[in-house]
Amino acid sequence: MRIWLALIGTTVNVVLAFWMNRFGFPLYLDTIGTIAVSAIGGLFPGILTAVATNALCSLFNNNAIYFGFINALIALFTAWFIRKFSFKKFKYIIFFILIAALFSGSISAIIEWILLDGAQMAKKSEAVELFASAMGIRQFWAFFIYKNLLSIIDKGIAAIVAWVLLMIIPDSRLEEIEKGSWKQKPLTEEDIAELKAWGKETRSRMRNRTTLTIFATSLLLVIVTGWIGFSLYFRNSKEDKTVDAVNILRLCDEVIDHGRINAYISEGEAAEGYLETQKLLRSIKETSRNVADLYFIKFDQDSGRLIFDLGYDKEETPERVVYDENIKAILPQLLSGENVEPLEHGSIDGWMRSVFYPIKDSNGKVVCYAVADVSITNMREYMKMFFIRATIILLGFFILVLGHNLWVTNVTMVYPIKSMAKCVDNFSHLGYGQEQLDKNVKSIRALEIETQDEVQQLYNSICNMTLNLSEQMRDLRRLSDTTAKMQDGLIITMADMVENRDSDTGAHIQKTASYVKIIVEGLKKKGYYAEKITPKFISDVVRSAPLHDIGKINISDAILNKPGKLTDEEYEVIKTHTIAGKKIMEDAISTVQGENYLKEARNMAAYHHERWDGNGYPEGLHGEVIPLSARIMAVADVFDALTSPRVYKPAFPLDKALAIITEEAGKQFDPKCVEVFLESLPEVKVILKKYNNM
Repeated sequence: MRIWLALIGTTVNVVLAFWMNRFGFPLYLDTIGTIAVSAIGGLFPGILTAVATNALCSLFNNNAIYFGFINALIALFTAWFIRKFSFKKFKYIIFFILIAALFSGSISAIIEWILLDGAQMAKKSEAVELFASAMGIRQFWAFFIYKNLLSIIDKGIAAIVAWVLLMIIPDSRLEEIEKGSWKQKPLTEEDIAELKAWGKETRSRMRNRTTLTIFATSLLLVIVTGWIGFSLYFRNSKEDKTVDAVNILRLCDEVIDHGRINAYISEGEAAEGYLETQKLLRSIKETSRNVADLYFIKFDQDSGRLIFDLGYDKEETPERVVYDENIKAILPQLLSGENVEPLEHGSIDGWMRSVFYPIKDSNGKVVCYAVADVSITNMREYMKMFFIRATIILLGFFILVLGHNLWVTNVTMVYPIKSMAKCVDNFSHLGYGQEQLDKNVKSIRALEIETQDEVQQLYNSICNMTLNLSEQMRDLRRLSDTTAKMQDGLIITMADMVENRDSDTGAHIQKTASYVKIIVEGLKKKGYYAEKITPKFISDVVRSAPLHDIGKINISDAILNKPGKLTDEEYEVIKTHTIAGKKIMEDAISTVQGENYLKEARNMAAYHHERWDGNGYPEGLHGEVIPLSARIMAVADVFDALTSPRVYKPAFPLDKALAIITEEAGKQFDPKCVEVFLESLPEVKVILKKYNNM
């Protein structure tokens, strides 16, 4: 679809430019298709349209090829502008027209003035002459302003056409065209900015390295191509000049009287026919623009005898010629009358080629040599202009190659790989929660990478890996949940075994566990002990609460279920249930490694009868030295004992039980635990109603 867009845009440009050129209108209208295609299809089809347009327009307008790079830059600017600002607001369209017109108009005016004989064009233009005379400015500036005004009209028409097309083409069609240029789900400007920000700490970025490589390769290609063209032209020019020199020397050979050569050598200008021959030879030389100097010389062992020297306007007496190193190198061949290859000397800045042609007498003996010096010095300016023109022509193709390679690299390598890397990075930084894992799987599958190469293979592998990881974690969580439920069931079973031996503690473990949950969540909500109360701590305490009286399994039924008041000796036996509970939990911890929640079960079993003031048992701990889980359980355990009936007492009313709890704050109980317990009275009443019908 993007190729079809480029073909249609190129056709529109070429047709309009052809008719404008044929009827002599000052407008070109050769960027309408370029701007429209760039706005609809993006960067590469726009640049392709621009370069192809100027290449085809050169068939009927030789100068069009020089402006290909300007149209390519207009395509680049249009694609960027549409993506950044769009054409939805009229002020953006005006802003676009002014920038595009002033840029292209200014560069075009400079190129035409320097390379394309713009001064002559200005003189023939009535509009330019009118500007110059009306504004009192130099002809160049009048030409410059004139070209910019035409460019504003030209780019204004093109921008309006692009705006109309963007309005009438359905958004779904535009999205389809845009998606066709991507090898994954299209990225917005925000997505690209996010990818750049994510990888900003990378020392060596693949995008920068690839861009530099493509730029260097494209630039090298342009330089090599330009140099090859320059070299070929230089070589062909030398050969053409040499052939011209040889033809001139042959013509001179036919004109000169071979029988008088010796007389010319011995008598010089006094010889009969010398001056006439010299005049004729000079006229022959002047017919050639390539031959800088023409002379006849007889080579002797020590020096040469100059017979005719036609490189000067005035006639001069023949003189001796001192050999330089170049002549000395071929002197044996010259003395023996052989054909000599052209002799090159000087540099490209002052290059010279001397062509030797043997002049023979009637006996076939070489009597002297005609030498023509071919100079390229007079071609310096031409070669300079050739190099500038070649560079400008190749610049458009350079932008095309660079733009295409950069975009292909971005959509097939840079963006897909960075998108994958960012998603994979989320796995390690955003945690392994099941919801997050599922979200990551969806996000990486939403990339929809379809590069049809190794990058897509990598993408498919990552998709499969993340999906498998998510499913494995889901299975592990199911297994963990099942195991946790089994463990909780065993805990409740063990607690029930103890409770069933104590006929006086109905639903004690359920109620205390509920009170513990109310207190620990209240502490978290108030921000108390924030460094201690974590989600894991809450879970461990609530799960372990039913085991706080596990040590009572060691107490005999006679003492545990005694209907009356215990003796001091019996009370001391009852107090040992804390020590027994601690030992049971420590044995369990050593057997079941890694089950940290049992550590809180040990703390509650061992220390839930400790007091804030230090008068508790079994160790007489005080204040925050007492484990937090045990301090929480102390409030829950006593409150349940107060509000539940016992064989030796009835259940206390709620108000009295709360008064006792309040009074013991700071004495028996942690004041903060009492505070949050009292503030959660509505929830406490729900538990009481459920189990005690209070």
